[in-house]
Parts: sequence; C-alpha cells; structure tokens
Amino acid sequence: MSSFQEREQHQVSESDLRLDRLASVGQIAAGIAHEVKNPLTAVKGFLQLLKHEAPHKYLDFAYAELENAIDTMQNLLHVSKPDLEDEPFDDIQLCSELEALLYLFQERSYEVSIQKQFSDCDTRIYGKRNQLKKAFFNLLKNAFEAIGDNGTITVKHYKSGDKLFVKVTDTGVGIPEGKLKLLGTPFYTSKSEGTGMGLTQVFASVYEHNGIIRVRSEVGAGTEFSIEFPVHHPTSNQWEAIPMNVKYVQNHSFPEFYLTNQPEFLETLKLQGKEIFELIHVSDISPASILESANTVVMLLNERNEQGLIAHAKEHGRNWASHNLDLILKLEWIQMLRKTYWDLLHHYYANVEQTEIEFFQLERQINYTLDTYLKHFASSYAEFKNEVLRNQRVMIEELSVPVIPLYEHTAILPIMGTLDTARIKKIQEHAFDRIYQLKLKEIIIDLSGVAYMDDKIMSQLFKIVNGASIQGCKAIMTGIRPEMTSTMVELGISLHERVETRGSLQQALEECVRSYKL
Repeated sequence: MSSFQEREQHQVSESDLRLDRLASVGQIAAGIAHEVKNPLTAVKGFLQLLKHEAPHKYLDFAYAELENAIDTMQNLLHVSKPDLEDEPFDDIQLCSELEALLYLFQERSYEVSIQKQFSDCDTRIYGKRNQLKKAFFNLLKNAFEAIGDNGTITVKHYKSGDKLFVKVTDTGVGIPEGKLKLLGTPFYTSKSEGTGMGLTQVFASVYEHNGIIRVRSEVGAGTEFSIEFPVHHPTSNQWEAIPMNVKYVQNHSFPEFYLTNQPEFLETLKLQGKEIFELIHVSDISPASILESANTVVMLLNERNEQGLIAHAKEHGRNWASHNLDLILKLEWIQMLRKTYWDLLHHYYANVEQTEIEFFQLERQINYTLDTYLKHFASSYAEFKNEVLRNQRVMIEELSVPVIPLYEHTAILPIMGTLDTARIKKIQEHAFDRIYQLKLKEIIIDLSGVAYMDDKIMSQLFKIVNGASIQGCKAIMTGIRPEMTSTMVELGISLHERVETRGSLQQALEECVRSYKL
C-alpha cells in the first residue's frame, strides 16, 4: 500500500471515529433535549397564563429566557438527529446554491473580499437541499465572523474522481490546533458569544450525506474547511413532480381542485421553504404570513386576476424592502412557489385530458403572469430602496454643510472633505438660505478640513463670499492650508481684496468673543 493510500485510509478512519463520537454525543444530547424540552414547554404555558392574570416585568424576562432555552433544545434536537427532519432527498447542484448563499452576505463585500473558484458546476449530489444550504450558510457565517473587519474568503467547488469538493477558506483569526478536534461538538465554540450549534449542524449534515469534512487552521493566518461528497449520477428526471397526497373530484375545475387540496399544497410549500423561513428574522413577516401571501398569489393566479397580482406585488415589494430583507430570498421563494404550483397542475392534469396546444397556452399564460408579478415586485422593491437612498443622500448633504450659529448674527460654516462642483454648489445654496434665515452679519468659513481645491472650486468659493456680501454678511476665511495658499499665489489670487482671513478657527473665535463682550 502506497503512503498516499495510507494517509487517505487514516483520514477516512479518523473521520469514521469522529462520526461515531458525534453520533454518540448526538444520541445522548437528543435524549436529554427531549426530556428537558417537555417540562420547559409546560412551564412556558403557565408563565403565559400568569402574564395575562398578573402582568409583571420579571415574568416577561422569564418568558423570554425560557423561549431561548426551548429554542436551544430544539436546535440540539435538529443537529443531533438531522434524519428526523422529513425533508425529502433531491438532486442538488451546489454551485447555484453557493452563489445564492454568498449573495446573502453582500453587505460585507466592501470589507471582505469574496473569491469564487467554481468549476465542474454541472456536477450534482443527492441530499436534502435545505439542510445542506443551512450547513453552508453556517460555515460562511463563521468565516465572516472569524475575519472581523478586513480579509478574504475563498470558496472553491470542483470535482475529482467520483467526489465533489467544496472548500471554504478564510484569512481570519484561526483556531488553535488543540481545539480543532472539538469542532462540531454540541455547545463547544471558540467565539465569545454563541452556542456552537452552527458547526454541530454543519458536521451532522455532512455526515448524514455520506460526506467527509476536514479542517486545517493556523492561528493568525486563517482556517480552511474542506468538504467532500459522493457525486450523484441521476437515473431519473430531476424535474419530476413532488409527490402530493391530493384528491381529485370528477369534473372539478383546477381552481376547485386547488381549494380541495389547499392544505396539502401549503404544507408542501412550507416544507420546501423551510430554509428560507429560517433566514428571515422579522416579526411582521412570519412563515404563516408568507404562506398566506402565497395562497393569495395562487388564488389570484387561478382567477387570472393580473391587476390583483400587480397590486399584491407592489405592496409586498415595498414591505420586504422596508424590512431590509434580501431580494434574492423573495426570488427564490417565487421560484419555489412556481415549481410547486406546476407540480399541483401536474397532479390535476394526470386525471384530465389536455391537448398539446392547450398545454402550451396554459404554460405561456401562467409563466407570463408570474413573471409579471416578479417584475412589479422587483420594481417596487427597488423604488423603495432608491427612495430611502435619496432621503439619506439629502440628509447626508445637509449634515455635511452645517451652518452653526455662535452668537446673534454670527455663525460658522465648517467645510470638510473633498470638494467637487456639485458639493460646492450645494454648500452655496445652503449657506445663502441660512444667512437669510438667521439674518447673519458675519459668517466664518473654516477650510481646515479641506486638503485641496482646484481653480474651479476656488472660483465657486469666491462666489459664496460675494453672495454673502450681497446679503449684507461679512465672510471670514480660516484654516487655509499651505498647499492651498501656494495654488492661490500661483494663480495670482488676492483674497484680502474680497474677504478677511485668519490663520485658524481658534483665532477667529477669540476675536468674536472679544467683540461680543464689548
């Protein structure tokens, strides 16, 4: 046996031992969690009754902490025995799932560089889609948390032989060698906050899918999680309809068929969308409200009520944007709704004859209507976001041009940062408005926070001085830097003919205080 084969066998044996250890811990933990969860749930019910009969802030605190404890027990049950979840196995293309997950971390992209090295993207594995997405979400979340402010995360996807490899590497703080073997153990975490259940779920999910997970880390340099799965070679059509326990009544139209099987449809949709629900932490948008919204969409779709769908899309687009929820989550949800709706249509037309032309007409009508819904949802979402950005821009512009009153008829205009034509014009407009509103006779324009001004900006600044003079207000400039003075000298500009200057803002303020006392 070659040394390479020996190393490979040693790694697999070590992985099997780790799996056995995790499974043993999982069985014990699941038993404890099950036994503890039941009495905690009973206590929660009594606390809820007490809150209604004799409200008290301590009861609220106790109830909240009890909910946290029950959630922890529930998480422990899920990660210790993931096979208890009734999610069906599916044919999965991990490349597209990883792309969607990375989109959820885009708000960190200005701090953390994300490098994607994806190849063999047509390669598939067989597993529980939502469970694996949750595992990779936890893995990526840990990588971002390990980095902190600045760093790089590299995600690799490639095939080697009959194995599919996914590697997540970060340039974070790293993990001490002595603690690597503890990773995946329930309640063990190297972070100051957290329960360690995230990585436990990662290890448990990988092992349930006959995968192997390896970790390499160096303190101060970063960590690499390498995961391998057996490649799946599908023997059946991946687009087969999801099995549903539906009932067909002779001569029923599809809307009637839907109403008969509405509970089954929504339960199937709930199961398909479990991973999306877990990523939404907004009280106003609960799984129940999302399912209710989906039911409304289907009812409007069955009625061919395009205007109703557009109104619904616009309302919910603004709602999702106002809660700062990622658009990709809604797009995934609509895609899931579309597929489940077509699966229900499949079960209906398995009992009803339909010509090929009728099928294509139905397909065109349904997909066009759902695409219209998506278009108006995305448009409404973007419109609200743009409106927020415009309001924030106006607020920032106002805050960046403050005219601060000192005494009666005297104020300071501090100018900081980089000046361009648009900003200097905004300063001019705001300064003239404030001079008029405050009836200023003297304004101190402090330039100590400005490193550079070209001749066009200087010319515009002199217009502010002249405009102030027209309004009966004297301008005093302070904090002119040496490099700005050199530019003025080279351009032959003489400020003293138009405006008074002082070496510093402090100097100007001392003069103001003396004149005010006099």
